[in-house]
Amino acid sequence: MKHNTYFDGNVQSLSLTAKTGNATVGVIVPGTYEFSTATEERMEIVEGVLTATVPGQKTRAYKAGQHFIVPANTKFTVTANGDVAYLCRYK
Repeated sequence: MKHNTYFDGNVQSLSLTAKTGNATVGVIVPGTYEFSTATEERMEIVEGVLTATVPGQKTRAYKAGQHFIVPANTKFTVTANGDVAYLCRYK
């Protein structure tokens, strides 16, 4: 298991290798953050609301139980107005 810290500790995750592939579980504190991908990512919101801006898609807010897909080799932005927990699966 690996601990990842981004944006001065405002985004933190633990990575794991599951039967279905690599994944991270993490938390995001309020703020706006830009990420880049190397592989396709499926981000599922576990708790809270996360607004995502993904190229080629409308900016949209996602709540617990909802997910969005980020294509490989892309930059995307997320905004959290409150604490958010997420599960990210990588292809």
